[in-house]
Amino acid sequence: MRTRQYWQQIWALARKDLLLEFRTREAISVMLMYSLVIIVVFAFAFKPSRKTTLAIFPGLLWLGSFFAGFLGLVRTFQGEKENDCLLGLLLAPVGRTAIYFGKVLANFILMVLVELLVLPLFFVFFNYHLRGPVLHLLAAVLLGIFGFVAVETFLLALLGNLRAGEALLPLLLFPLVVPVVIAAVQLTAGILAGEPAGLSDWWKLLVAYDIIFLAVPLIFFD
Repeated sequence: MRTRQYWQQIWALARKDLLLEFRTREAISVMLMYSLVIIVVFAFAFKPSRKTTLAIFPGLLWLGSFFAGFLGLVRTFQGEKENDCLLGLLLAPVGRTAIYFGKVLANFILMVLVELLVLPLFFVFFNYHLRGPVLHLLAAVLLGIFGFVAVETFLLALLGNLRAGEALLPLLLFPLVVPVVIAAVQLTAGILAGEPAGLSDWWKLLVAYDIIFLAVPLIFFD
């Protein structure tokens, strides 16, 4: 019963953030515009027929995703600071870890929605043909996005009360997400090329990373 109530609290908090976002469309607009700029710029900078373009395609895909997420989700806790909303949230009868997981769930859903809109455009503009299973690609995308969102949301909460928090965020975030970036790019490259052999270690790394950054905030978020 407590577990069910805990998940209801998480969903209620996530639903609140999603409703606010769909009214303002601030984060979605930023992520979509940045992703589109990345697509257009690199599509004209590299010829789709070149082998080098095919080789760097997975990196470009995740470059657009991660930087769009960084810019779009940076205001995750900013809205809570207005009119002492954060204090009201802390006084609400919910666990503080539920606040974190609610933010993570909302941010994850937003990034997935943007990725589902942008991912087909990458394939169209770069004239890239998927050779591997679509479900494997979607699984890699979901795991990569979740790891990135979990870390960024935790750091945003950690640095939220500092004046230089936004300046410190990239200094702390980018080194921490290096493992998930490397694993996501390697997985995507193997799946797109239709070469699933040798990807098991990257799957394990990505899953382990996501589990670790679920466990760490659960312990320290209070």
